[in-house]
Amino acid sequence: MKLQLVITCVLCLLLLSSSHATVPSRYAKQSTEWFQSEEGRRIADNVLTWQTPHGSWPKNRDTASEPFDGKSGDLHGTFDNSATIGELRFLARAFRATNEPRYREAFLKGLSHIFEAQYPNGGWPQYYPLSKNYHRHITFNDNAMVRILELLRDVSESSDYGFLETAYRTQAKAAVAKGIDCILRTQIKQDGKLTAWCAQHDEKTLAPAWARSYEPPSISGAESVGVVRFLMSVEEPTPAIIAAVEGAVGWFRRVKIHGIRLETFTDAAGQDDKRVVVDSDTGPIWARFYEIGSNRPIFLGRDSVVRYAFSEIEQERRTGYAYYGGWATRLLTDAYPQWREKHKLPKE
Repeated sequence: MKLQLVITCVLCLLLLSSSHATVPSRYAKQSTEWFQSEEGRRIADNVLTWQTPHGSWPKNRDTASEPFDGKSGDLHGTFDNSATIGELRFLARAFRATNEPRYREAFLKGLSHIFEAQYPNGGWPQYYPLSKNYHRHITFNDNAMVRILELLRDVSESSDYGFLETAYRTQAKAAVAKGIDCILRTQIKQDGKLTAWCAQHDEKTLAPAWARSYEPPSISGAESVGVVRFLMSVEEPTPAIIAAVEGAVGWFRRVKIHGIRLETFTDAAGQDDKRVVVDSDTGPIWARFYEIGSNRPIFLGRDSVVRYAFSEIEQERRTGYAYYGGWATRLLTDAYPQWREKHKLPKE
């Protein structure tokens, strides 16, 4: 029975990874000839069938290989896990290659959905129309908001979206400006110093907010990297953007952890598990969650109890979630120095 359960779990993971591997973004860089081929058109038409009545697409589904054959009302679109953004980039490419009106119409429906979903304060929820739970929060988790902003910036600036009327491109530019303002306003301060961001912020107060039971209001050592990289990609950064980047980088430097790494092992019951081990030769890592105020790494299981030791949460969470990672390594060693040099900022 136990072996059967393990096999079932492995098959589920394989199906999920297969779904991620075949999302439309995988095909977006195919040649014009491919998009004009029978295969290219078949896949593009499959993608159309998965679009919700609101204009978005569901996550963790293979929206390319086969058409959706259920009721459209059963589809639940989101910006999570690259959903919607990947499909829109693909459809824009399909329209440029084929000039088929149906691809342009689906793209415009999705773009209008993004505009409608943006809060007046500039943020985006994970799902729209809004749900009653944490999905309504402004979502940096999984780089959801960053992916939206990158698409909208391309819409407003790139020749790839030259098929759009000026009004759409102007609206996209304004949405990006509002989004950047939201990023700057949600950056967490400690003792008057700018730090980084929570994975999600309250859509009204902009305060760090709870998501799932093990995702507390905190400062994120993972999602904040994507936010900083987006701010660094702004061609003409304002003083406020520069200050935000500098503050976040300073925080990443202060909270990096040396001398430990995670090790996978098999416990006495024959289960896979993870533990922290001392290793002076390993590079720096960061915690997924830092306690606001103390900057101590914190760990929560499904009981939502804050603990300060990785070993104290349950085995299922230790192996099922990324509580440590080298997320900011290349940001600090490569991207940040190049950014400072590009903008001729004073030496540190």
